[in-house]
Formats: sequence, C-alpha cells, structure tokens
Amino acid sequence: MDRTLSFFCTVSVLLFISPSNSQSTFNCSRASYYGSLDCPASYRGACGYTDLGLQINGGDVAAVHRLYRGGTGCGACYLVRCTYPQICNTDGVNVVATDFGVGDNTDFILSARSFAKLAQPNMASQLLAYGVVDIEYRRISCQYPGSNMLVKIKEHSDYPNYLAIIVLYRAGQKDIVDAEIWQEDCKAWRKMRKPYGDVWDMENPPKGPLTIRCLTSGDDGQKWVQLSGVIPSNWQAGVTYDTLVQLD
Repeated sequence: MDRTLSFFCTVSVLLFISPSNSQSTFNCSRASYYGSLDCPASYRGACGYTDLGLQINGGDVAAVHRLYRGGTGCGACYLVRCTYPQICNTDGVNVVATDFGVGDNTDFILSARSFAKLAQPNMASQLLAYGVVDIEYRRISCQYPGSNMLVKIKEHSDYPNYLAIIVLYRAGQKDIVDAEIWQEDCKAWRKMRKPYGDVWDMENPPKGPLTIRCLTSGDDGQKWVQLSGVIPSNWQAGVTYDTLVQLD
C-alpha cells in the first residue's frame, strides 16, 4: 500500500463518530455558532487543521474553550444537545473539536451547520436567532471505518531543516500528549516540540525514513504508539502519509 496520499484524498475521508465507549454522564454548558448556513466563515484554526477544519466530519465541527486544553483537546469528538425542549431535538449533533474559541460563557462555538442540527424539524432559523443556547454534552469515541491515521507534513515545513506534522483521523477517545522521532545514528528518541494546537515539530530532524512514536492518553492510562518509517527520507511539505495503523 502506497503511504503517500494527497491532501485532497484526506478531506474525502468521512468521519464517523460513535457514542460507544463514551462518557455516561452529560455536562451542562452553553453553545453559540460562527458563520452562516449560506456562507461559512473563513478558517485558519488554532488546532492547525487549516481548510480541513471546515470539512472534517462533514462540516460538523466546533471551536472549544476549556476543552481545548492547550491543543491537547484538538480532534476530540463530542455529542452536544440543546436543552430547550420546545425548539431543540433530543438527538443533538456529533462534532469534532478543530479550533479554540471563547464566547459568552460558552464551551462550544459550533459551525452554523452544526448549530442548526440541534433544532427540531423546520425550526433551525428560530434556534439560530437565539445566538447562544444552553446545552448538555459528553465526549464520545471517534470512529473512522476503513481509515488509518494519517500524518500530514505541514505546509510551512522546510526540507530537510525543519519538520512540522499533524496526526489526522485518530479513532477512539485518545489524546496525543507527547511525540518523539527515532534517531538511528544515536540509537535514541528525540523529543518533538508542540508549538501550537495539534502540531508537533522539530528543527534539524534525522535523515532517512522517519519513525515516530506518539504517547496517547485515555481512560485506560498512557501508551506509546509507534509509527515505523511513516515519513520517507524525501518527505515534502504539504504531503500526507498513511501510517497503516489506527488507535484502539
């Protein structure tokens, strides 16, 4: 299987979020929205997903506040439900955190598309008029049937002197809290830096195919996940590589 994929292939991968193995209790908060149904907001995003942050999960995405956790919360999936029974449905919407945002005592700033999905049939315009609503939410597992994790080389990387990566399509409820690259000539792991969001980088990375390991953290503790030879020796900025593995 060819590890190299274009960025346009990555955005075509559908995100499926399942409530299995999720938190059993809901937390109370508030949510607002950005953009509009007709004209989505321009996007940069604190997590580092760039334009993918508008397309992942079919556009059902959110900026989060306390849940951002210095970028560790990027990529986490949540079930969000509005608590106004006269106008909100009981299903809510499943969203993925792709940005940081602070609102009016809100934990979530949803895309307009996602906010509208909180409403009962034919009541989206009335709900959007509220601007901010009371919600309940819980973290749920992300599921990517048939898809492995992908490592994208950030566009501002500079071969061979500077490498910045982001790990996309992580299943389950695992956070990545550390990342290292194996340096073969020294027989040692070199720690990567986390400059912002979900991005990991390194000045003067090792030569040759690069093996990365990520420290994941979840309810069952912490575990290193090794991605052997995932980045080729002639890596290129903007290119996405298939890890051939997926989180449990």
